[in-house]
Amino acid sequence: MYQLGRETNTFTAIGRCPKTGSLGIAVTTSEIGTGGRVPSIKAGVGAIATQASTDPRLGPLGIKLLELGYPSQRVIAELEQSDPFIENRQLGIIDRWGHTTVRTGSKNRDWAGHATGAGWITMGNYLVGAHVVEAMADAMNNSVDEELSERLIRSIEAGTAAGGQPNGQRSAAILVYENDVYPLVTLRVDDHETPMAELRRIWDAFRPLMPFYRERPDNPTIGSVHDWAVARGLR
Repeated sequence: MYQLGRETNTFTAIGRCPKTGSLGIAVTTSEIGTGGRVPSIKAGVGAIATQASTDPRLGPLGIKLLELGYPSQRVIAELEQSDPFIENRQLGIIDRWGHTTVRTGSKNRDWAGHATGAGWITMGNYLVGAHVVEAMADAMNNSVDEELSERLIRSIEAGTAAGGQPNGQRSAAILVYENDVYPLVTLRVDDHETPMAELRRIWDAFRPLMPFYRERPDNPTIGSVHDWAVARGLR
């Protein structure tokens, strides 16, 4: 039976691209529709993932605090004070400069924990072991020359390959913002037997089309995505 809105058994990668300043989150879990609850991002401000008995209100609140200039450590402290169930949560924050702060509450189900590096976080709860987060961290470290979306997806794929969660995954998502109020990448698999494989399929299809979607807001005469893709041998 699905427990909607309760992101236990979740693992997530959060990152900032040092070249572009893009901020992104990729996540997968055993529940339906995780992409609508776990990630919160604002371009030029920060990225927050809230999971493990998720309270989706914490992400937007944390983004507002980052926007006010609070450092990520203070944002976590403020969320601690505002949430009587903070020990049931797992929170990860990256600010506009790539500084990271993570909190894994004491009531997260084992195995629960995280790893951090230069502008990235990998974290999870109710996993088969610490090696899941370690594999995700290795994927982040080994893909520094890739664009952020690819790095995040590789990290979640590595966690899946390492065993992921005892009861498997049901949904997955990636959300990336660059310089605009709208996301550069927003892809979701809300209910699927193999959500990470499906997310990879969608990402591989979307990735070559990104130049079109970057240009169209400022050039509405660009035409249809189909014609654009055909002209470039993509279809």
